[in-house]
Amino acid sequence: MTHPEKLKKGVPKGNAMSKELLRTEHINKAFSGVPALMDVQFDLKAGEVHALLGENGAGKSTLMKIISGVYTRDSGDLVIQGEKIVHDLTPLSAQSKGVGIIHQELNLCPHLTVAGNIFLNREYTNKAGILNKKKQNEEARQYLNQLNLDIDPSTPTNKLPVSKQQMVEICKTLSMNANIVIMDEPTSSLTEKEIEDLFSVIALLKEKGKGIVYISHRLEELSRIVDRVTILRDGRYVKTLNYAETNLPEIISLMVGRSLTEKFPRIEVPRGEKVLEVKNLNSAHGVGVKDVSFELRQGEILGIAGLVGSGRTETLEAIFGLSTLKSGRIFKKNAEIKNRRPYQAMRNGFAMVTEERRATGIFSILNVRDNITVANMKNYLLANFYINNSKIIKDADWAIKALRIKTQNQRTLIRALSGGNQQKAIFGRWMLTTPDILLLDEPTRGIDVGAKYEIYQLMIDLAEKGDSIIMVSSELPELLGVCDRILVMSGGLMTGDLDVKTTNQEEIMTLAAKYA
Repeated sequence: MTHPEKLKKGVPKGNAMSKELLRTEHINKAFSGVPALMDVQFDLKAGEVHALLGENGAGKSTLMKIISGVYTRDSGDLVIQGEKIVHDLTPLSAQSKGVGIIHQELNLCPHLTVAGNIFLNREYTNKAGILNKKKQNEEARQYLNQLNLDIDPSTPTNKLPVSKQQMVEICKTLSMNANIVIMDEPTSSLTEKEIEDLFSVIALLKEKGKGIVYISHRLEELSRIVDRVTILRDGRYVKTLNYAETNLPEIISLMVGRSLTEKFPRIEVPRGEKVLEVKNLNSAHGVGVKDVSFELRQGEILGIAGLVGSGRTETLEAIFGLSTLKSGRIFKKNAEIKNRRPYQAMRNGFAMVTEERRATGIFSILNVRDNITVANMKNYLLANFYINNSKIIKDADWAIKALRIKTQNQRTLIRALSGGNQQKAIFGRWMLTTPDILLLDEPTRGIDVGAKYEIYQLMIDLAEKGDSIIMVSSELPELLGVCDRILVMSGGLMTGDLDVKTTNQEEIMTLAAKYA
């Protein structure tokens, strides 16, 4: 396995794209009688990156899961590398036909090593069936090197941050030597450098004649890699375009079915009195938070920027009681509070939307209604014994309508919803607890442009009502577009406190790299 050459920014285009690797026609799929895909078409050629775009719930992931054998189609034609697929695919049979998929949500076994995950179900064994760890680690190292990853293949995967786990997921698919590579939100957890490394690998795959289906809500990155784009809306095929012949406003309009002239619905909200003061927070373990201090005012949206490992998430976790502090004090409206556990933070008027919704956000075995109302159960008790089911149903209905959550009904299992709709349900959960300080860790990760706008509008509405928000985000345009101030962190330290009116991305990145 050779290391890919260091490429210039972007991915070279103009490769010969004649051989058809994949074609779907008239694909239909319904869940419990509710249509998810209706008469959908899509095709992929060798040596191209074909973006599949649409809002959350448009049917993108459903179509890709049909192609990769996770779901079966109700009707329609599927042709893979010239072979018409008559029988239903399974994940293994799809893999044998050259289909590899990088799922939006991490699909790793956390207690296996990195090498164990990369070669899961394809382990290197000797004639006696005994695992050859040395050989497996050597092979895993080659795929890690392709992405410039300095990771020990013998490291347990659960010891890695989310961004590194995402890169392991990518290595796992690359190791299958697939001709059709499906990337579902591959950059949602990656740093800028890791994205550059991924784009270099995409360039290498294109040169080798592989076809890449690319799903992303980061529309700005499409110009770097995409040859064609197909748009779905509400489970229906809308249009296929050559990327060079279109633009982002047209793409967004086709996605949402309306013109979206502004990405960030900024409204100047007067900032009131100081509602939160954090003094000299230090983590009890590791180097996540070092002597962090800042203030938050009523009606303020405060952003936290920094590279992965800078201490952004750890700061929110320390405030919300998810991690133990070595030292530091927290004041709310000038009175000292103790958020040693999340339930204490909730009593003190805090709420937190975590970064990894699948692992720490949703309860996947519960339905939408239970996921929305689970944090507010004390308000549904009658005489501390009976549960007021009618109020639960009413509150869940409010959240579904207010946040436009696309679900068949309240009893639908939340794992059946798209990632963006799961995120909206989590927002609804915390809105019902009526917090006055909301902590958001990457709240728009994996969410489409229309849903992002709705989340931004919700944040601004809360600020107008006097609530205060702290938001961690890896997307600098988002922080600059939504926040009033931006705190910058590097190496666990606070390196900047910036006003969005007078700062820019270059200043933020300089401060973020200060101790990296």
